[in-house]
Amino acid sequence: MQVNEKKRDGIEAEQEECRSVLGTPGEIGEAAEKFHGSVKGSGPEKRQAQAKNVEGQNALCPQGEKAGGRSGRTTGGGPGIMEAANLGAYEAGGKTIGLNINLPFEQMCNPYITPSLNFEFHYFFMRKFWFAYLAKALVIFPGGFGTMDELFEILTLAQTQKLAKKILVVIYGSEYWHRVVNFQAMVDAGTISAEDLDLFKIVDTPEEGFEYLREGLTKYHLVPESKRAGERVPEIAKTNP
Repeated sequence: MQVNEKKRDGIEAEQEECRSVLGTPGEIGEAAEKFHGSVKGSGPEKRQAQAKNVEGQNALCPQGEKAGGRSGRTTGGGPGIMEAANLGAYEAGGKTIGLNINLPFEQMCNPYITPSLNFEFHYFFMRKFWFAYLAKALVIFPGGFGTMDELFEILTLAQTQKLAKKILVVIYGSEYWHRVVNFQAMVDAGTISAEDLDLFKIVDTPEEGFEYLREGLTKYHLVPESKRAGERVPEIAKTNP
């Protein structure tokens, strides 16, 4: 089959994006929590809501960093909620990772990312691959289409048992999320099962979110150092057979 030059260039660009992160898993750390939320915040009401979410992010991130010294904090690398998550980890002295994306608006690199762990992608699917590859926990703050996309992709992979590891999912802010998504209506309609509601936890305080993450990460991912002898890369989101 012939591959034209334009397609070949695209394939090579995809491979280059993959290689750009591939050489850094040891520096990133063995466990990475992934944070998502809106970059928007204009108008008094929106700014007030954004400030509330950022306050929650800043409170949650240092707690998690102090509890898990081997952990890296991963975000989309941009402003708003993502910046708050990187700032929380930065102030706690942890590694802070940015998987940025080249967009025509809103997205720009925030200043709290560890310089060697700041990546910029052109392809959404490659960026999402690395999010899933590195993450052992996903924390979702109020956001729009991009946030919903990241949330439902991980939930779908977990529901269909395509992940060879447990990814904990925390959804922050019940007031927002109960208005945006009616998960119980999905159960009532038979489009998801009641057990699928156990794939995530909705919380309203940093303390509640931290406790859920602490228990889950300890149970599913933190093993004695002796069992990690010779391990060179983080556990990844392998696809189950």
